Amino acid sequence: MAHPQHAPRDEAPGFAARRIAADLLDGVLRRGRPLDEQLDGKGAHPALAHIGDRDRALVRRIVGTVLRRLGSLRQVVGSFLDRGLPADAPRAETALLIGAAQILLLDVPNHAAVDLSVRLAQADRRAARYAGLMNAVLRRIAHQGAERLAALDAVALDTPDWLMQRWTAAYGAETARAIGEANAHEPALDLTVKRDPAAWAERLRGRVLPTGSVRVMPHGPVPLMPGFAEGAWWVQDAAAALPARLFGDVAGQSIADLCAAPGGKTLQLAQAGARVTAVDRSASRLARVGENLRRLGLPATTVAADAAEWNGGPFDGVLVDAPCSSTGTIRRHPDIPWLKRPADLAGLTALQRRLVDRAIALTRPGGIIVYCTCSLEPEEGEAIIAAALAEHAAAVRQQPISPNEISGLREFITAAGQLRTLPCGWPDADPLMAGLDGFFAARLERL
Repeated sequence: MAHPQHAPRDEAPGFAARRIAADLLDGVLRRGRPLDEQLDGKGAHPALAHIGDRDRALVRRIVGTVLRRLGSLRQVVGSFLDRGLPADAPRAETALLIGAAQILLLDVPNHAAVDLSVRLAQADRRAARYAGLMNAVLRRIAHQGAERLAALDAVALDTPDWLMQRWTAAYGAETARAIGEANAHEPALDLTVKRDPAAWAERLRGRVLPTGSVRVMPHGPVPLMPGFAEGAWWVQDAAAALPARLFGDVAGQSIADLCAAPGGKTLQLAQAGARVTAVDRSASRLARVGENLRRLGLPATTVAADAAEWNGGPFDGVLVDAPCSSTGTIRRHPDIPWLKRPADLAGLTALQRRLVDRAIALTRPGGIIVYCTCSLEPEEGEAIIAAALAEHAAAVRQQPISPNEISGLREFITAAGQLRTLPCGWPDADPLMAGLDGFFAARLERL
C-alpha cells in the first residue's frame, strides 16, 4: 500500500483518511488486530504519520463509529443488498460500512461519503468489480437509510449476543441495555490533575466530577492541550482513578503496582507520596510509564518483569491491576466486542489468580492488597476474590469500602463492600459527558 506522499496527484481530498480507516477496520474485523496497536507505537499504520491532525482525528472518528454501530450498520447495508455482500471482496463491505457510517451518523456530505467509498472499492483489485453496485447501494442509503436505522433495536444489534447475555445475568436486563446504550457513545476525556481541579476544569472548558477528576471534550491532540507539557495532569478515566484510593494514606509507604502500564495508578500513588515500584512485562509500555513520570516530575522505580513470577518486597501494599477482557472499557475501545470471545476468559482468570497469589506473597503482614480489573465479568472480579479468600489463610477481607473513600459515591459499592462501577453510571443530558468505565476493585489484608 502506498503512503499518502506517494499517492497519485489527482487523489481526491479526504481519500487518504478513508483508505487508512478501511485498513484499520480490516485489521480489527479480518485479522483480529487490536485498534490501539494499529494507531500507536511500532505497529501503527505507517500512513498515519503522513497525514495532518484533522485527518487523523477523522480516521479515528470513522473507525470508532463503524465499530460502535457495527451490527446496526451491517443490518442497514444488508437490507439494500438483494444477494448479500460479495463473499470474494471483503473490502467491499468495509467500504460500504464506512460510507453508511458517514451518511447516517457523521457530519459528512452524502456526495462525498458515496464518492470516497466507491473510490475505496475501485482501489481494491477484488472489490473494483462491485463499484457500480456500491454506488447504487450508498445512494439508496442516503435516501432511505436513516428511516431503516431508526427502526432497528440498535442496542441489541451493536452488542454481541454473548456479552448481552452475560450482562443480563449479572446485572439484569434493564442495566444490561443501559450498558449497551452507554457503549454506543464516544466518551469525553477524563484527567487526573495534580492540584486545583476547579482551575483546570475552567481552563480546559470542562467540569469537575464528583471524584475530583476533570472531564473535558478534547480539542486537538492531547499533548498540545494546556497543562500537558508542564505535567499538570494525566489522562485517566474517573473509574480507573478509584482503586488506588483504597490504600488510604500511602505517604512514605512502599507500594508495588503490578501490571502497571499505562501507569495512571503508579502516578496517583507517587503523587500521594508512596515509594512506588511499577512492574510490567512490556518494556515498551513501561518506557511510556517512565516518560509520564518524568513529565509529571514524580518518582517511582520501574521494573520490566513478569509480575506473576517477580520476587520483590515485602511491600506495605500491592496493587494488582490485572490483565482482563476489558469489557468495562468498550466506550473507549470499541473494537473489544469484536475481538474478544467467551473462551478468552479461562486463560485470563487463571492469570488473575496467579497475580493475586503473587501479590499476597509480596505483601508484608498487616499490609494491604488491592485487586482491580476493568472488566464487567464477575469471573474476573468477585469470583477471583472469593477464590483467593478460600485458598489463602494468610489473606482476609479488609473492612468494606466506605462511601467517604470514594467521594461519597455509595452507588458504586456492592453489598459485599467491594467497588463496582458500570459504563451507564453518571447519566447526563449530553451522552458524551455521561458514564465512566466499568471497574471492579476489592481490598484484602495480609495476616
